Formats: sequence, C-alpha cells, structure tokens
Amino acid sequence: MAESAVKFLLEKLSFLLEGEVKLLTGFREEVVSLKAELESMKAFLRVADAVEDEDEEIKVWVKQVRDASFDAEDILDAYFYRFAEQHQKRHGFYGRLFKIAHTIKTLKSRYRIASELRSIKSRVSDISSRHERYRYKSNILPEEGSSSSTGRQSALYELRRDEALLLEEWQLVGIEKPKQELVSWLLKDEVSNVQVVAVVGMGGLGKTTLVNQVYRYDKVKQRFQHRAWITVSQSFDIRKLLVKIIEQLLRGIAQPIPNETYSKDILSLKQDIICFLGDKKYLIVLDDLWSVGSWDNLKNAFPQNNHGSRLMVTSRIVEVASATSTDHFGGYTFPLKRLSSEESWNLFCARTFHGKSCPHHLEDISQDILKRCMGLPLAIVAVSGVLATKDTNKISEWQIFRRSFEAGFDNNDKLKNVKKILSLSFSDLPYLLKSCFLYLSMFPEDWRFKKFFIIRLWIAEGFIREMKDMTLEEVGELYFNELCNRSLIQTAVDDIDENFKYFVLHDLVREIVLQKSKDQNFATIISEQNPVLQEPARHLSVSTTLENFRGGHNFSRVRTLLLFGKNCSISSISFSELFSKYGRLKLLKVLDCQGLPLDTFPECITKLYNLRYLSLSGTKVASLPRTIGWLRNLEMLNLENTLVEELPAEILQLHRLFLVRALLYINDIGSAFIKYKGVRVPKDIGNLNFLQDLGVIRASEGGLELMRSLGNLKQLRTLGIQQLEAEHGAALCSSIEKLSYLRELIMEAREEAEILEVQNISSPPQCLQRLLMCGRLEMLPQWVPRLSSLVLLLLRWSKLRLDPLQSLQALPNLQMLIFQKAYDGEELCVKAGGFQNLKRLAFYCSSGLRKVTVEQGAMPKLQELWLEDCTLLEEVPSGVEFLACLNTLAIINMGDQLLSKLDRSSQDSDFSRVKHVPKVYIVNRTLDLEGLSLIRNPLECNAGVGDLQ
Repeated sequence: MAESAVKFLLEKLSFLLEGEVKLLTGFREEVVSLKAELESMKAFLRVADAVEDEDEEIKVWVKQVRDASFDAEDILDAYFYRFAEQHQKRHGFYGRLFKIAHTIKTLKSRYRIASELRSIKSRVSDISSRHERYRYKSNILPEEGSSSSTGRQSALYELRRDEALLLEEWQLVGIEKPKQELVSWLLKDEVSNVQVVAVVGMGGLGKTTLVNQVYRYDKVKQRFQHRAWITVSQSFDIRKLLVKIIEQLLRGIAQPIPNETYSKDILSLKQDIICFLGDKKYLIVLDDLWSVGSWDNLKNAFPQNNHGSRLMVTSRIVEVASATSTDHFGGYTFPLKRLSSEESWNLFCARTFHGKSCPHHLEDISQDILKRCMGLPLAIVAVSGVLATKDTNKISEWQIFRRSFEAGFDNNDKLKNVKKILSLSFSDLPYLLKSCFLYLSMFPEDWRFKKFFIIRLWIAEGFIREMKDMTLEEVGELYFNELCNRSLIQTAVDDIDENFKYFVLHDLVREIVLQKSKDQNFATIISEQNPVLQEPARHLSVSTTLENFRGGHNFSRVRTLLLFGKNCSISSISFSELFSKYGRLKLLKVLDCQGLPLDTFPECITKLYNLRYLSLSGTKVASLPRTIGWLRNLEMLNLENTLVEELPAEILQLHRLFLVRALLYINDIGSAFIKYKGVRVPKDIGNLNFLQDLGVIRASEGGLELMRSLGNLKQLRTLGIQQLEAEHGAALCSSIEKLSYLRELIMEAREEAEILEVQNISSPPQCLQRLLMCGRLEMLPQWVPRLSSLVLLLLRWSKLRLDPLQSLQALPNLQMLIFQKAYDGEELCVKAGGFQNLKRLAFYCSSGLRKVTVEQGAMPKLQELWLEDCTLLEEVPSGVEFLACLNTLAIINMGDQLLSKLDRSSQDSDFSRVKHVPKVYIVNRTLDLEGLSLIRNPLECNAGVGDLQ
C-alpha cells in the first residue's frame, strides 16, 4: 500500500513538473529532488509492503513513507484546487491581465505550499536514511511483480501446521460425496495416460483434508503402490520438494535414500524421479500450489505413461488449478463448495456439544455465530472448539462470545489462526491488486455488488494501470477476475450473463480486509455502531444518518465518499449541511449517492473541481443544473434510475467524460416486458471524444444531427438508443460503421410497429458482444451472422418471416439468444452441429409458433430453455431429450395441448423426454405475480428460477 501511495504521488509530481505550472524560483529543484528520493524507495517498498506484518520496525518505516506520501499528495491536490481557475484557458488581452492578477493574488499561497513541500522533502530524506539499514537488516531484495518473500518460509510452515491441526479435528461432515467422486475419478480407466485432478477453493474450505482422506482411502492405496505427498506452499523451493518426493517414493518400497541424492542438482533429481516412475502406476499429491510458475517447474518431473497414473493438486487460485488440469497432462478441476446450512449445523453441534443436539436456549445465539462462518469448515471448527469449553447453562458467556466474534478475531488464539490462514491470500496478492481489494472494505456487510460497478470506482480512484490496446475497464476486469480466481471474491447470484452476476465477500474474508484497511489507514467506515471519525480519512464510507455523527469530523482530506441509501438518510438540504459543517470536501474524487432521498441536485457538488466519479443512481433527482459544466475533471456520471430526462448543453464542457449511464426502468404490471426510459442529450454529443459508455439516449430529440454526431465517438464501447424512427436508419448505420470498438449496442424503435431500418451496415463492429434490437425488421440483417464475437442477441418486435436460426447457428461465441415477439412463422429447427456454445434460449410471445425441432448434436451446452406465451406450441420441442446439459426448462402461460402432453398419466405423454432435466417449471402466471418481471427485462434477461416456484 505504501508503494501505491508513492506511485500516485510520483504521477502528481510529474504533472507538476511537466505541466504549464508556474513554480517559484528554486522550488522546481526541490520538487525534482523529492521525486528522485521517492523513485529510489519505490522498488524496495513493493517487497516491504509484503513483509511488514512480520517485522515491527519495517512496519513503522512503511507507515512513515505512506503518511508522508499522503501528506504530500494533500498539498499538491490543494494546490491544483486552489489554482484551478488560473489553468482554465483565457485568450486575448483580458486573459493575460487575469493571469497576471491571479499570480499576484496567489503569491502568498504559493510560498506557503512551497514551504510545506520542503518540509515533506525533509521528512522523506530522514525516512530514506533508514532505508539501507532496513534493507540490510531484513535482507530484502526487490522482486518485480511479486509480493511474496522467501523470508516468510518458516512462518508459513507454522501456519500450515496450525491449519492441519485444526482440520485433523474436523469430523468430516459433508465430505463423503466429494470424497467418493474423487475416488471414482482416480480409480477409473486403469490403463490410461497420466491425468490431473485439481481441487480448488478459498482457504479453510478443507481442500487438504478432503484430498488426504482420498489419499489414505484403502482402495486408492491398493491401486497406487507408489505414492508421494508434498506441500508446495508460497515458499517454493523446487530442489527440496524433489528430494522429498524421492524420499517418500523410496520409503514406500522400503529402500534407503542414497546419500548423493541430497547433493544432486535439480535436473538430476528430476531424471531420478522419471526413471523410477516411468513404468509404474503412481499417485502424487501437490498440496497448496500457489502459482502457475511452480507447476511449470514441477510438471516435467512426472513421466507420461499409460498405466493410469494420477496427480492431485490443491490450490486457492482458479487459474493455477485450471493450468494443472488442462496443460501437459489433462484432467479436470474440482471446485470445492462451502458446507450447506444443514452440514454446517451438524458440524457445529458435533464439535460444540460433543455429538449432542444444541440446547434450545442456545439455538438463536448459535445460529447467529454460525451464520458468520458462512459454511467455512475451518472457521466452524475453530469457533466450536472455543464454545465447547463454555458452560451451556451460562447464556451470558455465549452472548459475550457472540459480541466478541462480531468484533473480530483477536480475542482468541484459535480464531487468530483462522485469520492467519485467510490472510495468506491477501499477502500473496500482486501489489497492484492490494488497493483494489482493500477498497472492498468500504461496503457494508453482505453487500452484493456487480463487477463493473466496482471496476468503475477503481478507475476513478486511479487504481487501474493502463495497458496497451485495452481500455481501463478491460484492465479492471482482469483485476476483478484475478481476485475471483484467488477465491477472495465469491459469486452471490450466478447468471449465464456475466454482466448480471452479483458478488460478495465471505464474512471472514471481509474481517481480514477491514483489519488491513484499518492498519494501513486506507478507509474509514462510519455507521450506527461506529459513528465517530477517529482521524482524518481519505476514503470514507457512511451508512448512518447525519444526525448520528459524533465528535469533530474533518473531511478536508477525503477523496472518496460512499453514502449508502438504505441507512443513510441524507437529504438535499442536509447534503449541503454536510459540506458546510465538515469541510468543503474540495479534494473529493469519488461521490456515490446511490439510493439517497435526494429530490434535487445539490448545488454544492458542482464546486468539487477534482470530482471524477458521480453517481446519483436510485435518487429522485429530476434535472441537472447548468453548473454541471464546472466539474471539468468528471469522467463518469451515473444517472440510472433517476428522474432525469435531459442532459443540459453544459455537459459538453466535460471533455474528460467517458461514461454516461442514464436509464429509468418502468415496472409496468400490465406489460409483458419491462419498459425503460432514456434521456435527451445535446445533438453535438459527438464532441465528447473520450466517451466510451453512452446509454440510453433518445433519438427523437436530436434527430439526424444526433445520429451523425454519434459517428464521432470513436472510443465508444457501449451505446443505447431508443425512440428510433425509420428516417434515422441511414445516418445511424453510417455512424455504427465508424464505431470499431463497440462492444454493446441497444437499438429500440419508437413503437412496436415502427420499422427499425438497420439493414444497411456493410462493415459492422467486429468486437460487438451484446446486440439488442427492438423494432420491426421482417428480415434478419445480413450483417448479424457475421458478428463472430457476439455473446448475446435479443430480438424484440422483429416480426421475422423466415427461420432466423439457420443464419445464426454458426455464430461461434453466442451464449444467449432471446426472441420476444420476434418470429411470426410456425416452425423453427435447430440443425445438428448448430449453436455449439449456446447456454440460454428463450421464446416469448411467439403467437404463431407451433413446432420447435432440435436435431441431435445441436446446442450441446444449452443450460436453460424458456417458453412463455407461445400458446399455439403443440408440444415440448422435439429433441429436447438430446440436450444433456439442460438444467432448467421453464414453461409459462402455454396452451392446453402442450400442458396435457406433460401429464404423466397421459398416453402420449412427453414427460419421459424431459425427465433428465433437474428443474422443470410449469407456471400459469398472473400478471401481478411478483418477481417474474425480471425474466422479461430486455437488458438483463437473467431469469431467476426461484421466481417461478
């Protein structure tokens, strides 16, 4: 984290030196000197950040560097804010006159800032003088791109012993099913090539315990007489690991270990292993593998043969597990899941009450405690081990433990061990990801978030580093996916459509990130339980009312202010009070007001010169002031689900703006589909050259000029337009051809009968992944089947006369295909070999459709099939029995003929054709049935099967 703070400061110093900023005589040299001092520290800091927890002196030194960097950044940001007016372009005589007057007026402030920076320079020099001493003392050498250190080897070894001791006590609740699955995989195909099974999941899930049970299983020992188990860990030493493998293999056949083994080089050791295992059936376990590099160094020590040999791997990191099971040998990945509620309760009771049931008077307390463990066996064992020592008749002792457990881990040695084990995943993060992960500490407990919501906040904070030929959002997605791969972020609500998955932090992982955030003074959370701001904050999260604030709050250093609407009742009036009472928040970069009871746009916001990100999503704000143009540094503006209907012309002054999201969902109970409403935008919106995300806008206001203007937005990735008319078609098509980076395109006609004139796109954007077309087409545009990157296609009101499936079935990446009043024909056929990657297929309101045929070999990966309001459809699609991966079949508001054929008692019943499908829903929906609207949302299309039960 100190390394990140220094990096941000260096960027500002570079801007100060390179920009058109008038510095006092001699002061430029001071800035150059400070920059050089910080540059010399940066590489060392990257490693020091990773090991500071193990050395108190280094921890203090890192904190001093971080604090000095923050103070210097405050000074520079205050400078840019103070002199922002001067940097605005003014021309002519009056412009020169203004600059002279402004320079004289601000001379005193310039001297003050120069003095403050000299003081920082002196502090940094003093801190730097201790640099070499700490480097020598700790023997720390910088390693590019790594946050690990071999200096942690002994500590990690102890942690692994702690984990093993805890899991040895686990009475193996919930292990039998995965154990049998792994045993079955190991024992099948007695004559086959070497294969790998990789067990993956977050720390504390019991991966090691599960694999150990499989390894010790009698039938496995009988099949594999040559076996070895090695723990790889973060402190990877390939030579020692190879020696351990040889030791175990030779001991397994009661042979002595040759003395020369301990002096051989790595290549010779590998050759010895290959020679020994070459013609044998062997089983090798690589426990706790942390990197693909470690696997690459180890894998060629194991010979390929056709004797049915196996390798088993455990890892916390999905990328590592995937590499082992797909590279070199082949095999499969086994994601280990958390315990179910029932399994968690059984384990808890078995350990806490020694196999007896929980006393009635302790059930509520026990359930509260267990809920925080979130199915993590390691945590359940640790907690139950503590509670097993409590007197079950003294409820006060249990209440005290519940409160202390909610407060954190540090009140009990066993819980500290859990914390240490989970903390390893944070320590192993590349330094670039640590700030991103710590940012998640700002969200309330059990907060569910979407991927791109978080990524945009990271971008606004400056956490995302630019990469060649990639947008910041795309780089941010790499960062986010890496945190998921490392099991630090978990999926809360799964969906085939990646854009609409919800994610969450495990409660215990959140405890880790909260503690790390507190230790590093990264973020401060103000809530009803903690309403006092203890020290100046840089990133501030508020989930309580303004009235609950206590003590002297100073917001002068705040860069981030997240206000959570559920508990934070800040109105437009008290919002201004917040600014006046607690400082002007002049350095604020990120302001998120989602869901607040704001009915007007707070004017004080327009004075936030440094603001980069502003979200008013879910508020009742109905208009933006003309002074919005003052926010010259604004990059992202989120107005989703507000009442704003028009963006003022002054929006064009925000030249750094690259995201504008403005969309109001209208949940019309009387409609079959969710309606949504875009905003009017200036017809010259194309002047915002940096725009990457624009949606949803109304075409009816700007007309042809607006359509032509869109072609200037060469960086656009997302575009949504509604209220299109036929006359807009030619200009719109011409503009779309110029948007070569476009990833998502939404086009909606003014009304259902309006022709969507988009046939004449000769060179469509080849990066397009999501296409939603709502309007009369009659013929599928010829350019659509050429979209090789397309993942989602939604057609609504299209009135297609010919079977579109024939044209679309060769699309190689299509995963979701949704028809809503899109096809007027009577029959559809999916040919053999078609739609090789399709996962969701849905037909809504195809009133003339009578028959759907699926040939064998079509749609091999289809998971969901939705049929709704296709009342003439006579039977379940023919060939549905061939869809081996189908797990959800929803039949909603269908005709009596089809329903009668699904009756098990019917002579010509189709039930046998769908009996392989785990979830079959037959629903006669009434229009006021709650929840079903989500299924028909044209932008989400994320059916929640729970809504149909």
